[in-house]
Amino acid sequence: MEKIFYPKFFSVIKKGISKKQIGTDVLSGVVVGIVALPLAIAFAVASGVSPEKGLITAVVAGFLISFLGGSRVQIGGPTGAFIVIVYSIVEKYGIDGLIISTILAGILLVLFGVLKLGSLLKFFPHPLVVGFTSGIALVIFSTQVKDALGLDIAKVPSEFVDKWELYFQSMSSFNPIALALTIATILIVLFSKHLTNKVPGSFVAIIVITAAVQILGLNVTTIETFFHEIPSDINITIPNIKISDLSHYLQPAITIALLGGIESLLSAVVADGMIGSNHRSNTELIAQGIANIITPFFGGIPATGAIARTATNIRNGGRTPISGMVHAVTLLLIMLFFGKWAKLIPMSCLAGILIVVAYNMSEWRSFISIFKSSWFDILILLSTLLLTVIVDLTVAIEVGIVLSSLLFMKRMSDINKDIQLNVDSDVLEDYSSIPPYISIYEINGPLFFASAKQYCEVLKNSGSKSKIMIIRMRNVPFVDNTGVHNFKAALKILQNADTKIILSGVNDKVRTDLDKNRVSFLIGKANIFNNFDEALRHAKKIVEKTAVYSVEE
Repeated sequence: MEKIFYPKFFSVIKKGISKKQIGTDVLSGVVVGIVALPLAIAFAVASGVSPEKGLITAVVAGFLISFLGGSRVQIGGPTGAFIVIVYSIVEKYGIDGLIISTILAGILLVLFGVLKLGSLLKFFPHPLVVGFTSGIALVIFSTQVKDALGLDIAKVPSEFVDKWELYFQSMSSFNPIALALTIATILIVLFSKHLTNKVPGSFVAIIVITAAVQILGLNVTTIETFFHEIPSDINITIPNIKISDLSHYLQPAITIALLGGIESLLSAVVADGMIGSNHRSNTELIAQGIANIITPFFGGIPATGAIARTATNIRNGGRTPISGMVHAVTLLLIMLFFGKWAKLIPMSCLAGILIVVAYNMSEWRSFISIFKSSWFDILILLSTLLLTVIVDLTVAIEVGIVLSSLLFMKRMSDINKDIQLNVDSDVLEDYSSIPPYISIYEINGPLFFASAKQYCEVLKNSGSKSKIMIIRMRNVPFVDNTGVHNFKAALKILQNADTKIILSGVNDKVRTDLDKNRVSFLIGKANIFNNFDEALRHAKKIVEKTAVYSVEE
């Protein structure tokens, strides 16, 4: 039985780490720390708090998430997804309200892990996740228009429509220099990777743009304009807590906990696919909870797993939690010895960095692909997006979950209407005649968001041991976008393991959905058959043609 809380760092230490890997992890941690520097500052400023709060979050929460987490390579810290929530909480309840909400969210995350809800959070349908991620991206972009254009606005409203009304009313104060710096920042971030992969584009942009502003004496607002000096130390902060007011913070705490849990597990799943590992969901949730309970007392903001920084860690060779802890220590040293220079960073430069972050978060390709799915998937996508942008993220998540539940009930009721019992000759075939290098896996039931994860996990585990795998889909009445998304991911992992995939018994409706989502292209249309006998004959022909395998295998 798997332990509820067993950090990866402890199991990695128990198995032992080579000196070479430790060296690689340390170097990767330093690189990720440099990547995280401008992002931590930008996320904090965009959230309506002072820059050092973002750095403190990356240091304290980043260290705890790596030290106690359930992933080998997860990098924790402030993320763009929290900008919308933090800004609204600070505006409504102040810094004390943010601290209390974050601590409550941390307690909820620990409870999620203790109650073993890690696997349930991964079942949120793909259109729901894409909907609120795209909505957050749009909101982040809208918060950066003021600084990108250098508009003279004392305070930007939190409501989306009110923001844009004020922007248009304030166009007379437009600063072309600010816009030029924003565009220059975006271009540096996008194109610097063509010159070097060692130094992140956002870091290069901050150095170049800040130096240009100081040398040329350009008239633009900087961090110093709004926050004056940036503290280079970390102090304990005790919020003014009134027990009678705790109910006010419960809703924002639930939003932080749900979003933090979903984003951290999504990041861990992406990381698993990149390094061929398996994270511990409940351990990860408990670690995220502990980090969010402790970090606010040092002046930090909500934290979770960061997909982009985690991917950077992996690409630089990080394979153990050591890299994540070194990333936190790197940021601490930068904050202590170089933090005072951060006040010179132009706000338009931070705006440019966050506009790139918003673009990367938008998932526009996934957004467009969902329009090829059912009308209910599209309804969940658009409802979540519009509610995130026009109302707030809390309502968007609540409504999205309700719609997803309705979708589940509708599709389960549709099964009884659509499935007819047929006597299939495949049922009687003799499996003893099937060569040992061919494995067979049958999916019984709909491949949709409530079942896709289990099916695809079994597929990956069993298929990687075979040379050829026949997946029988005669009893699959439909697939949804989440099902296709997970199915494609599993197929890619199997193909990377040199396993040949053949599908059999695919009905016309499922075949149409597979064609729309390019699954047929992924495995080859010639490898999809109407019945099992044809699929088996095809598998045997592949072996005869390639002469790679023998019966002895």
